Amino acid sequence: MKLYRDDVEGLLLVTGYDAGHVAINRERHESSVLVMPGHEVTSWAKEGFDALTDADFAQIRDLSPALVIIGTGSRQRFPKPVLLRPLIDAGIGFEVMDTGSACRTYNILAAEGRRVAAALMLD
Repeated sequence: MKLYRDDVEGLLLVTGYDAGHVAINRERHESSVLVMPGHEVTSWAKEGFDALTDADFAQIRDLSPALVIIGTGSRQRFPKPVLLRPLIDAGIGFEVMDTGSACRTYNILAAEGRRVAAALMLD
């Protein structure tokens, strides 16, 4: 699915996604990424959902978002609660959903100027 906005200057938004890629400001990424307005797009959870670690969530915590949207691929899957501890301890809210929903939700919140991060996993 393609998601385009005309006013992306200075704001990192998801402009497209499918099972094999996610595009941030029309730049294609073929592995899972962590994105937040005002920061560089970084690689995230390189080994996939089943190999998530607390270090993956500490990477999110270190960006200090108010909220993180976690996209878990083509279907919603919940990380083990112990892995979310870095976010919980830092008082960072999180929402888990499939990656398509996470892309759309992130764009809305980022466009509102919220301190939101998106951790987007591919299948």
